[in-house]
Amino acid sequence: MNVDLIFKIAGLGILISIFNIVLEQANKEEQAEMLTLVGVIIVLMIVIRLINDLFTSVRQIFGF
Repeated sequence: MNVDLIFKIAGLGILISIFNIVLEQANKEEQAEMLTLVGVIIVLMIVIRLINDLFTSVRQIFGF
C-alpha cells in the first residue's frame, strides 16, 4: 500500500473538516453536512478502487 494514498485521504479529511467548521460558523449547517457526505463518498470511491485492484490481483494470481 502506498503511503501517498494515506496522506491523500488524511489531507482530504483535514480540508473537509476545515471547510465544515467555516460553513458551520456561517450558519450553513446543511451545506456543511453535504460537504461531509461528499467527502465520505470520495474516500469510499478511492477504497472501492483499491479493493477492485486487490481482487484483480488475486484473480490473476490464482488464474480465475
